[in-house]
Amino acid sequence: MMGEAAILGPGGAEDHPEWGPFGVPLFDGPDARALARVGVIDIGSNSVRMVVFDGAARSPAYYFNEKLLCGLGEGFAETGRLNAKGRVRALKELRRFAALARGMGVSPLVTVATAAVRDAEDGAEFRAEVEAETGLRMLVVEGSEEGRLSAQGVLLGWPGAEGLMCDIGGSSLELAELLGGGKVGRSRTSDLGPLKLMGLDGGKKAIRAHIEDRIEALRAEFPGRPERLFLVGGSWRAIARVDMERRGYPLKVLHEYRMTPKAILDTIAHIAATDVAELRSGTGTSEARMRLVPLAAEVLKKLVRTFRPQEVAISSYGIREGLLYEQMSEELRHRDPLIEAARHAEAMSARKPGFGRKLHKFVEPLFHRVSPARHRVMRAACLLHDVSWRAHPDYRAEVCFDNATRANLGGLTHGERVYLGLALLHRYKSSRQGTNFEPLLSLLPEKDVTEAEILGRAMRFGAMFTVDNPGDHGALKHYPKKNVLELTLKTADGRALYGEVTEARLKALAGAMGAELVVKGL
Repeated sequence: MMGEAAILGPGGAEDHPEWGPFGVPLFDGPDARALARVGVIDIGSNSVRMVVFDGAARSPAYYFNEKLLCGLGEGFAETGRLNAKGRVRALKELRRFAALARGMGVSPLVTVATAAVRDAEDGAEFRAEVEAETGLRMLVVEGSEEGRLSAQGVLLGWPGAEGLMCDIGGSSLELAELLGGGKVGRSRTSDLGPLKLMGLDGGKKAIRAHIEDRIEALRAEFPGRPERLFLVGGSWRAIARVDMERRGYPLKVLHEYRMTPKAILDTIAHIAATDVAELRSGTGTSEARMRLVPLAAEVLKKLVRTFRPQEVAISSYGIREGLLYEQMSEELRHRDPLIEAARHAEAMSARKPGFGRKLHKFVEPLFHRVSPARHRVMRAACLLHDVSWRAHPDYRAEVCFDNATRANLGGLTHGERVYLGLALLHRYKSSRQGTNFEPLLSLLPEKDVTEAEILGRAMRFGAMFTVDNPGDHGALKHYPKKNVLELTLKTADGRALYGEVTEARLKALAGAMGAELVVKGL
């Protein structure tokens, strides 16, 4: 499994193995709602990165996120050792990370190393040097364990995911089964990282033969046809950026970006036929990353043709998030990350935390036949309806839309992001014409655009009808066959609250629904 325990922070995994690699419990029991500040340093074959998590327990936010592409695994195939320049650069960055973690009060902080340090003959020497210079004790992760943790990272963002996870690093590639129900099956590793492939003798022909041999061996371990291939790793994300640019895709969010096998193969052909400098300029990818992309693309081409998934999806979550998932209780794992993130945002930023649940109950009768998947997005919208209130009124609608579509939220398809953003935009603004977000509406069917607008206008009415609980003073009903929107005012305060502005907002809602308005109890 893992190498020797090496944890920076209070306690120790040796004394409390149930605490996992962090050496301390991260969550305050199964009812935990928030995560105290916790950090992960990930020392890979190509990059060194520190991430500090904070926020909702089931859907942590990135309080800090920085990486350096230092190429520790470059030249390994020829020397069997870590790259000398890469070692110097990595050590310097790790000193910085240790100092930053102290300044941020990060505890616990876990440092993990993967293929380059795991396989290099001077890996133990480097670990000792890092500990002496920085105080960081390195946990070396075995290949199959790396795949399992990366698959758990996918589950953090994709509850119930099923298919095959593929994590590519600089020196290795891991496959792991996602079995559904939050379970990870078999996990295997292979030496298909681009830095390893660069060191092979024999040119392109030998590299392609090596890729084919290794993937056929992996195929024997995973004989089924996965419905979805989940891609984890910087080289895959760079390929996805090229695919977005080639297709003119309007939403530049990599997490949950989905591609057909044909689109992937077309993009790989595009990469092979396009100058690297042109690819870089079009996607904003660094030179260090882009030089690995052609070889990573060769690996992906063979993976797609061999495993023949129905769909390929990008996961921005991997081993670092998998380490958090490792410590979650089953109860916490099965919570909805979208709803948990929305609840946390409301608790931290809304003017009246708790109002979102009441608002959702008030507007819910307008949506009779929505699916469970749509219902949860509506719920999230109500929880988030007021978190941007500090933005300037002239830009509040745009801020809401931007935050929803580009926020680090798990459990949301790209279409759902746009739906959520559009509903929140209409929470604050009647018209979406002339905004910078109109191109994103192409990701939604027209009926969903209309439904999101109706939800936004309903939230706008409910949020200004009363500041406590709209359901105490009124009730909304929709009669689809009669095409009637009905508001019943239940109290004297309800009648007092139904002023001219309130009436105008309700009429705007009825207009969006194409319904006749009836008000009872006046």
